[in-house]
Amino acid sequence: MHRRRPSQALAAPGPAWVIRLYEAADEVTWAARLNLLWVVFTLLGGVLLGVGPATVAAYTLARRHARGESVQAFPAFLDVYRRQFVRGTALLFPVLGVSVFLVADYLYFASLGPAAVVPRLVTLVALAAVAVVVAYLLPMVVHYDLRAAAYLPKASLFALTRPASSVLLLFVLLAVVYVTATYPFLALVVSVGGWIQLDTWLCQRFFAENEARLRAERIS
Repeated sequence: MHRRRPSQALAAPGPAWVIRLYEAADEVTWAARLNLLWVVFTLLGGVLLGVGPATVAAYTLARRHARGESVQAFPAFLDVYRRQFVRGTALLFPVLGVSVFLVADYLYFASLGPAAVVPRLVTLVALAAVAVVVAYLLPMVVHYDLRAAAYLPKASLFALTRPASSVLLLFVLLAVVYVTATYPFLALVVSVGGWIQLDTWLCQRFFAENEARLRAERIS
């Protein structure tokens, strides 16, 4: 029987680590590119009108990237941004409104000190719930072809019926927020693009698992 020499056995893992390192660097570069496009196109729309279509465009490209498609980032982003300008704004405005309202309430209750601990905690739980629903909502918008009014109920139901997945998404989001709060410059460099890509990658797997389960139930 032919046996490898010790030097060969030790050298074998080398190329694999190099490949993994290259892939990790490539993912970080992609997230930074996505982040830059999101920032630029959000600003081009005057922030309020730009954040919706820019977010939908970023999630669209993130889905294509997660599926292994080759993407020319700028022209693809611009195309989706133009096509989804009205729809993206309409989808994000209610979410932004609710989020701003809850954040304002949380800061108000926090300013009241110990006397407002209960309403502050209730507001924090509501913020977490909104964050999880939105974490499902945006990947759904670019994955499923539904009526606009159907996305929010579907995302809310998905969040309620998959508690483990919801906790994982919330944990990843909190990790991104914590790192960004520690190093604020990352918000302009990679944080948004990194979260969008991670959120999309995870939700693609959650959706695939759910669809497989539904098919199995129909067959049985």
